[in-house]
Amino acid sequence: MSILFVFPGQGSQRPGMLQQLPAHAACQAVLAEAEAVLGSSPHLLDSAAALRSTVAVQLCLLIAGVASARLLQAEGIQPQMVAGLSIGAFAAAVVAEALPLAAALRLVRRRGQLMEQAYPQGYGMSVVSGLALPQLDSLLAQLRAAGSPLYLANINAERQLVVAGSEIGLQQLASLIQTGGAGRCQRLDISVPSHCSLLDEAASALRQDVARISLATPRLDYLSANAARVLRRPEQIADDLAGNMARLVRWHDCSRLAYERGARLAVEMLPGSTLSRLLKLVFAQGVVMNMAQDRLDSLQAQARRAQAED
Repeated sequence: MSILFVFPGQGSQRPGMLQQLPAHAACQAVLAEAEAVLGSSPHLLDSAAALRSTVAVQLCLLIAGVASARLLQAEGIQPQMVAGLSIGAFAAAVVAEALPLAAALRLVRRRGQLMEQAYPQGYGMSVVSGLALPQLDSLLAQLRAAGSPLYLANINAERQLVVAGSEIGLQQLASLIQTGGAGRCQRLDISVPSHCSLLDEAASALRQDVARISLATPRLDYLSANAARVLRRPEQIADDLAGNMARLVRWHDCSRLAYERGARLAVEMLPGSTLSRLLKLVFAQGVVMNMAQDRLDSLQAQARRAQAED
């Protein structure tokens, strides 16, 4: 029975998330390395004011994700698979030892800058619950025909989908869904239109930065949330990281892939819990936990059971 570590994306951030990391040597080492690379304390990134910046949000999520995983590894919980949603893919690549943390910090800072510069205001993302994909596709086609730039961005579950686009378009979509009464549309705390063609140009620019870095063969199974398959070659992971901001997220398929490959314990890294709820829809015979809500000793007990049954 394999252990899967999952790393959340934007929308899971919260003020104080780095200052609230456990006082564990593994976490402190990650914070120290981040400070050395970034040239300032990471604790300056997680205030409510700082988190209005996409750059700060993405750096915080990278740091928290890697710190969480290294804490668990130091305490004897060793994953066989990793998967990250959006910015979480960078933390997954670091933990899989395909990408050095220092390089990931520089790439993520650049990624956030490119996304922020492309759409400084007026765009974002909303989660749609209760509608099947064909129903949502019909609504999006209707709004796009009227001139609203809206795109399917995430397939998180069969009836949890995410849309990216203009603020006006997202408001129009929410109004249509409310009028129809068959679902719910909620604005996410994300200020850029990720995972669609609106970010093709930014992804192309990031690809040039990624090309200057030598990635290694991952020591763990790296599951791409965009391709919903295992990537084993460094060049595949490099392409995945460079392009994921502009590619559809297939989290539901990625979750099923992990389960089909034998993952029976999934642990979500700080600060998230959303991926845990989504994974529970797939892990029928497995255990899903997260560091935001579950105690370390409980995580260790489940990991021992997983390792004993392997």
